[in-house]
Amino acid sequence: MSSGITCEVRTTAPVAVVRLTGPLHLGTMRSVHRALSDALVDQPEALVVDMAGVSVEDRLALSVFAATARRAEEWPAVPVLLCSPSPVAARWLAESTTCRVLPVSADCAEATRLAGTTSTLRMRTRLEPVAGACRRARELVTEACARWNLPDASGPAALVLSELVGNVVRHAGTPMQVTVTLRRPYLHLAVVDGSSAQARAGRTDLHAEGGRGLMLVRELTQRWGSVPAGPGKAVWAMLPAT
Repeated sequence: MSSGITCEVRTTAPVAVVRLTGPLHLGTMRSVHRALSDALVDQPEALVVDMAGVSVEDRLALSVFAATARRAEEWPAVPVLLCSPSPVAARWLAESTTCRVLPVSADCAEATRLAGTTSTLRMRTRLEPVAGACRRARELVTEACARWNLPDASGPAALVLSELVGNVVRHAGTPMQVTVTLRRPYLHLAVVDGSSAQARAGRTDLHAEGGRGLMLVRELTQRWGSVPAGPGKAVWAMLPAT
């Protein structure tokens, strides 16, 4: 990482730990956000940010952690935790809205233990961009909703995930990873493909035979979006977990 701050990522299965070292200010917060976003691409069960080596030079720069937590809540639907802030940084965190968004632990071991106790449920599969991919996606989400006792979510979720997968088959044409996550109060659906072209729901000719998939996703979900994920992108959607 540039701009005077460095990043080391290590995995303490199933948790990713990101150790930051250097000054955190308005000039380096963009680099921090990029590094944390890159760590989320592997879709860990939780992300712990170790601040032991960070000197916070501008309290406004701490907002980068809240921004990361909000993004991670949408995709890949994982908790973000901070640990080992300096006394000054700990005081600033306590006085900011950041602590309302994500917990802060005194040390990395405590944060890793706390992250490991999260009750997130997840099912994943890899699919090829073939005709049967949509059917397999529907089967996956139907199985997940049955296992997690979400009868009302099953039908809409199957339709939404089928559309997300179908979008990859039609437009990206790359292998994909499909993930269904229960992190209450939402059921999270995500498809990661190898195309960097962001998914957008645009206006569609009502007389056209296709092109309505992402418009349907928008109408059936609480929120949805498309974010960069490594060389490709993740398209995610959230539905009430009922």
